[in-house]
Amino acid sequence: MLDSPSAYKRLFAFLTGQHRLRFPKQGAQLPVIAEEEVEPMFPPANAIASSRPGDVEKTKRPGALASHGTFERAKEAAHFVEAQTALRPRIALLLGAAFDSIADQLTDATTVRYETIPHFPCADSSSRAGRLVIGKLADVPLAVLCGRLHYYEGLGLDAVVFPIRILARMGICSIVITSAAGGVNPAFTPGSLVVLSDHINLLGSNPMIGPQDERLGSRFADMSEVYKQRYREIALSSADNLGFSLAEGVFAGLTGPSYETPAEIRSLRNQGVDVVGMSILPEVIAARHLGIGVLAICAVTNVAAGVDTKTISHSEVLSLAQQLPKRLTALLERVIAQIAAEL
Repeated sequence: MLDSPSAYKRLFAFLTGQHRLRFPKQGAQLPVIAEEEVEPMFPPANAIASSRPGDVEKTKRPGALASHGTFERAKEAAHFVEAQTALRPRIALLLGAAFDSIADQLTDATTVRYETIPHFPCADSSSRAGRLVIGKLADVPLAVLCGRLHYYEGLGLDAVVFPIRILARMGICSIVITSAAGGVNPAFTPGSLVVLSDHINLLGSNPMIGPQDERLGSRFADMSEVYKQRYREIALSSADNLGFSLAEGVFAGLTGPSYETPAEIRSLRNQGVDVVGMSILPEVIAARHLGIGVLAICAVTNVAAGVDTKTISHSEVLSLAQQLPKRLTALLERVIAQIAAEL
């Protein structure tokens, strides 16, 4: 029986989803309920967990980082790394797992395990085995990330790109990123090295999504020249001087971890894609967001599905990738020395 203004007020609150209404027996006096005693039917809108990929703190993914406070976390992590060495590199190198032997070529090197760095995300055994090496390559101070984090490991994109944000706080202004990739363009056979000229983001998300912090870059980052033209010219001329060919191509980034289907590869080829992979894009986008110049080099380790009749084996992909570091090291030495001379 609704015979008072407060009763109507509680009914209105119930109908609008603010709290549960307790109906009294007929003829009973309605109790006065204090505001703090009201049990909400639904959480406030800003407390509802988002299902958007990359919203890692709200979805409680492993190795997650909240967007709020990312700058401070990256700064603290950078200070920790800098305390381990007197070198202050301005150029960084990100190596996939198959190429991390290149870091062994560094002199005056200091190795910092990923798991010792404050706030560093950790997904599975591959990231726990990772290391950040500070040393010199061809007498150029260099910060080398050996092993990368992947979106398909269950991490949010803000966690995947956290190492890049650490590098930015360390004063890095140029980065060379390497990765294995599948050849979509039939001209790119296994063993080919490809300098990326552009990309298509098919991850379904972006590491810039989330609360905006101007210290990490502007909300709407320009991507008209993601891969620095001058760095690409340096790479192409360096390869020519070393006596081998280096192609340019467009990269498509997918989430993985399954390889692409033949139909997907046909679609990518129709979009002008030359190589495809499951990494690179998050780090590249984050680097450009931070104003870091980017050069990306892919090693074609397999032809994509449908390009020939062979099935794709991950062990074969890694085996071929491990045969490429010698040629890639020679190229990187020249490229990094030239970039350093122009900084």
